[in-house]
Parts: sequence; structure tokens; C-alpha cells
Amino acid sequence: MAEPAVWTRDLTKRFGDFTAVDRVSFEVRAGEIVGYLGPNGSGKTTTIRMLLGLLRPSAGEASVLGYDVRRETERIRARVGYMSQKFALYDELSAWENLTFYAGVYGVKDTAALQRAVDLVGLAQVKDERAAALPIGWRQRLALATAIVHRPTLLILDEPTSGVDPVARRAFWDLIYALADEGVTAFVTTHYMDEAEYCNRVGVMRRGRLLAMDTPTALKRMALPGLAWDVRAEPLLEALEVLEGAPGVLRAGLAGDHLRAITSRGVRASDLRRALRGRGLQVRLVAKVEPTLEDVFLALAAD
Repeated sequence: MAEPAVWTRDLTKRFGDFTAVDRVSFEVRAGEIVGYLGPNGSGKTTTIRMLLGLLRPSAGEASVLGYDVRRETERIRARVGYMSQKFALYDELSAWENLTFYAGVYGVKDTAALQRAVDLVGLAQVKDERAAALPIGWRQRLALATAIVHRPTLLILDEPTSGVDPVARRAFWDLIYALADEGVTAFVTTHYMDEAEYCNRVGVMRRGRLLAMDTPTALKRMALPGLAWDVRAEPLLEALEVLEGAPGVLRAGLAGDHLRAITSRGVRASDLRRALRGRGLQVRLVAKVEPTLEDVFLALAAD
């Protein structure tokens, strides 16, 4: 079996009395796109900094591309592409000049390598513009280009789509898939639940602990105790109160302009309609739906 691109066992980081990452163990297999999902402050970035050798673990072990994160940090950084949350670009330089600078950091002097990165992420039309003048979606592409100019086999992307509009987010994930098709392994942190659906496997973090890691389908099957329902009833808040107290309803909450309920498996749509209509509410829709990773996260976080 091929050596994993990333491997951790009981990886832990403490800052005084605060444990930011608590005995995390997982593997990222070569060629995978793995999402590391969790809210801000859950320990995702701290995990990445340990993997890159920027923070020394308080306990546990980890390796990246076969190199120990404590002893071989320079070898790791030379072989990994890293894109931080804040897009570390030089605003006064053009896109091409930024790319040239980062290529030099990695020892890449071949202009063809720079052009390949430009072509891959679609930067050709803005490569001569100053980074400061680029919209955030283009800055995001430029940051990715700087992370792949040395042709790494592993990409570590820390919340790369934070603050980016949905269209740009979708386009960015298309780029990640294109890189994966070329054999690049991607480890991506995000707090967007819908983005994790794009990944081969997903790890769910909360308060420094890795609650689960598996395929999105397996997580939904494993973590959810029952069925998911979309409910449209009026008045909305009264309907929420009714659902929260209805037999068989494990959790109910607002989901935009409607309600989402998780119930035990024996509950039927007619049961939910009966409970709502019994309180004089107008019911427009009760439909069983495919659960989301947000449902999974809420179920795991409730444990």
C-alpha cells in the first residue's frame, strides 16, 4: 500500500492550559481531496501549522509526504503547496511579478513553469495587473498559482474560499479537481458545510477534536440517527415550537424560509402534518430530503 500523503497519530497542541488540537489521528491518501470541516476556532489552522512545521506539536506524531513534522520541516515545505486564508500577496507587484517572486522562493527559474501555473488557473488576462487591483476571486486564483508553481504533490489550502462569492467558490473547486486529475493530493480546511460535499472524504472538527472522518455519504449514514425533512408551515416560529415537541422529532431548526427536522426512522410525513395541523397551523410542505453535512455536523456536535 502506498504511503499516505499525511499521517497523524494523537497530534496535540496546547497553548498553556488551552488545548487547541486534542489527540487528532487521521490519514490523507495520495490522490485524495480531503476536507477538514469545522467552525472558526475548531483547530483546523493549528493542525495545518503543525503539519507544515510552523508550530511544534505538544504531543503526538505526524508525517507529511513521509517526512517527520518535527525533524524535517524544510523538506516538507519544499514539496508542499500552501495557500493561507489571507492570500499572502504583494499588492504593489503585478500578478506575474508575484508569481515570479514565489517561484524564486521555491528555486523555480523556468519561465515555462510560471506560464503553466498561469494557464492552469486562468490568469492570462490579468497577469500584468497589480495584485491590489484584482477582485478577490482573481486574487484567490493568483494565490493558488503561487502555491502550485513548483508543482507540489500535496496542496494544503487553509480556508481558501473564505469571503469569496458562490460563483468564484465553485470555480475554485473546479481548479482543485483539475489539479487532482493531475495527481495532486489536496487537504482543504473550510467552514462552509456545502463545500465539504465536493471532497472524497471529510473530517469534522469541533473544539480541537476530530469527531469523525469518512466519505460524505458514509458520514450521513453513520452520524444521523434518522430521517431529514424540509417543512414549510405558517406561522414559522410557531411551527418550529410544535416540531420541537412532536413525538419522534430529534431536532428541529430554521433553514432560511422553512424548517429542517431530523426524526427517528419510524416517523412519517403524515405524523408531522398531523402535529402541525393539530395546533391550527397552515402546512404547505412536508418532504423527506437528502441530509446535508450541516445535519451531520449538528448531530456530531450534539454528542
